[in-house]
Amino acid sequence: MLPTLSDLHAPAGVRTRSINAENLSGEPGKAAAASSHLGPGRKGSAYLPLPAGGELTLADIEGPGVVRHIWITVPDRTEGGPFVLRDLVLRMYWDDESTPSVEAPLGDFFCNGFGTRALVTSVPIVVAPTGGMNAYIPMPFRRRARIVLSSEHPADVDHVFFQVDYTVGDEVADETPYFHAQWRRSNATTRLGEDHVILDGVTGSGRYLGTYIGLASLSRYWWGEGEVKFFLDGDTELPTLCSTGLEDYAGGAWAFQDELRHDPEPVPITFSAPYCGYPFFSDRDNTRAGTFIQSTAPMHAVYRWHLPDPIWFERELRVTVQQIGVWDKGLFERSDDIFSVAYWYQTEPHVEFPALAPVHGRTPR
Repeated sequence: MLPTLSDLHAPAGVRTRSINAENLSGEPGKAAAASSHLGPGRKGSAYLPLPAGGELTLADIEGPGVVRHIWITVPDRTEGGPFVLRDLVLRMYWDDESTPSVEAPLGDFFCNGFGTRALVTSVPIVVAPTGGMNAYIPMPFRRRARIVLSSEHPADVDHVFFQVDYTVGDEVADETPYFHAQWRRSNATTRLGEDHVILDGVTGSGRYLGTYIGLASLSRYWWGEGEVKFFLDGDTELPTLCSTGLEDYAGGAWAFQDELRHDPEPVPITFSAPYCGYPFFSDRDNTRAGTFIQSTAPMHAVYRWHLPDPIWFERELRVTVQQIGVWDKGLFERSDDIFSVAYWYQTEPHVEFPALAPVHGRTPR
């Protein structure tokens, strides 16, 4: 969206700042100071290393303020293995809280699940060639914002390029909801007829922003008949909001295929749009990490952003997705390997998240 006339000058006291490896504090007049062989101030500190088992503080900012944009890129593999994007974990903490408000594998947060890069062209998340991951999600804070990248990758990641663009001095009212994001996985652990939980335990008021869902299909036939359900403010057995199927929730139709037919085999059509998408499909192992046949369980990923169609809640929120398939004989229950990232705003304090699965429990199929 282009700025309006009222956006052409800053509100009183609001200033623009930026943190990257060239200016880790974001102080004004302190960027681009490091030296290279080209001389002082000539691209002397473009990245930071992240040792195996280590942690990088990408930003530590005194508020009040708003994080406006995050850009980051890392190699998607090292000599330690091909799943860097799943092995690194992104966490964000607001106002000195003891548990994170954002916790997700780095790639999954940017709609790049399965430890694999995919192009995404949406309003909040953009992943550009090759692996430039961007988040344009406003993240307000009153006293402090801390963004941390942790590694559970078995080898050093030599190059982490990043930038955090933000403003300080913003007027952040006491009732302002804070940004949250949470990753979950049901790795064929649900009973038939049991839904995958995208999000629960949310109390307070706020707005649900969007969903990223990845699924490795462990049963035959079509995998996407499951409905996404939103239980709002006291809903018990039945939700207030419900989609008509997973591909419908992600803005698609008819299985994302060029045609429903038996022969020749249909072709899936990926797409990426401002508010919804099916950016990834693969039934091949492209990691080259083994000298074996490269066919795999089919992998699919979708996203949906509730921007023009907001989902508000006043007291509590729970979000689930059914695992239902269909074939020529009708609907059937499934138990696939399904993971998700929920993105939402809520008033603090938030309920502590379930423990993030250890690195071996996050390995893609």
